[in-house]
Amino acid sequence: MDPIEFDPDGVGVNTGTYFGFPFEPERAALVLISAPWDVTVSYGAGTVYAPDALIEASTQLDFYDPLAPGEWRRGIATADVDYGLLECSERLRADAEKVIAHLEGGGSAGDDYATRRIRRIDEGCAAMNESVRSQAARWLGAGKLVGLVGGDHSTSYGMIRALGAHCPEFGVLHVDAHCDLREAYEGFAFSHASVMFNVLRDVPQVVKLVQVGVRDFSEAEANLAAASGGRIERFDDMALAAAAFEGETWGAQCRRIVGRLPQRVYVSFDIDGLSVENCPHTGTPVNGGLTFNQAVYLLDRLVASGRTIVGFDLVETVPAADGKIDAVTGARMLWKLCGQTLKSNK
Repeated sequence: MDPIEFDPDGVGVNTGTYFGFPFEPERAALVLISAPWDVTVSYGAGTVYAPDALIEASTQLDFYDPLAPGEWRRGIATADVDYGLLECSERLRADAEKVIAHLEGGGSAGDDYATRRIRRIDEGCAAMNESVRSQAARWLGAGKLVGLVGGDHSTSYGMIRALGAHCPEFGVLHVDAHCDLREAYEGFAFSHASVMFNVLRDVPQVVKLVQVGVRDFSEAEANLAAASGGRIERFDDMALAAAAFEGETWGAQCRRIVGRLPQRVYVSFDIDGLSVENCPHTGTPVNGGLTFNQAVYLLDRLVASGRTIVGFDLVETVPAADGKIDAVTGARMLWKLCGQTLKSNK
């Protein structure tokens, strides 16, 4: 279908693209790449199926967004999904489950039983991240804005590496229930729980990490942030709630958060940063979190401040057979991320 013939008020049709849009990547302002992957998830799996579920759910949206009216007309395209990643993820996930069970049973990551499997998993995760990096680099090099749909949070590493090679200094706005600052969690070098540790170590262009809504993290992660010299700043869920209890509005809190970010910002959005009713099947749900509207307002205030969103990811959505809310939430948050990214890049 030609974009001119696309009827935004018509019946939503699953054409295999996000939002059912007919835009080709070469002619669109924003290209969405996908990473169906969840090898190292440490609790609930299933985010490997998120890209397909979000493509399906996204066709049910209406396309008028009062916060970014008409921005989608500049083109939101879907790059071809590499389903080889999904097949590899399913194979390696079986090994990861054996390693995790071994560790939970009192075994060590250094045992022969675990070592070979961990090596195989690390090699597979490195290949996945290289695939994401090369896809993102291709479209960034073509002058496109790029967004990533995961997959678990480990998939963000390749995306941010590509942006680091393409873009000068930038900050990361990280919405999540977790800090993801663990080193080689459960023995896996590219764990979903290690992604921000790996990014800060390997992508020097990331000069600031601002974490919002985090509420489940280790003492080692807290100590790492405290020793970062200000490179990591945490607006944890309880601190935000306490400020609200004392009368600070969400608007004022958003201004404080945005004020800690540099001019160029990458948004890394883990769906479990939202309250549990928005994403009941996400892999590692945690009580508390942002409402959907709080998260959208934060993105809106980020762009209203004059800052530029240079890229984004949406990760950890787990579609469920017994309900659609996870995919519905993910698709609508993806829509808001696309609109605000386009709006900030006039």
